[in-house]
Amino acid sequence: MLIEDERPSSPGLLGLYHGVPLPERRSGDPIQPDTITIYREPLERLYPDPDELREQIRVTVLHELAHYFGIGEERLRELGYG
Repeated sequence: MLIEDERPSSPGLLGLYHGVPLPERRSGDPIQPDTITIYREPLERLYPDPDELREQIRVTVLHELAHYFGIGEERLRELGYG
């Protein structure tokens, strides 16, 4: 997992999964390591209360980890993580 200040091209983004989701992988394909990046500044701006910030970091990490398992945005919203 990586922590960066902010994503310049998407300043309100809280987190990002970068990789090939498990359901899309094929045996023998060269795959770069997957990464999850958490963006510190937007999280701190939106959640100034330490307890709320801690909870939102947890939700953001779970949201991005779900993308690794191939779960899309619509399903994440249904589950309360979107």
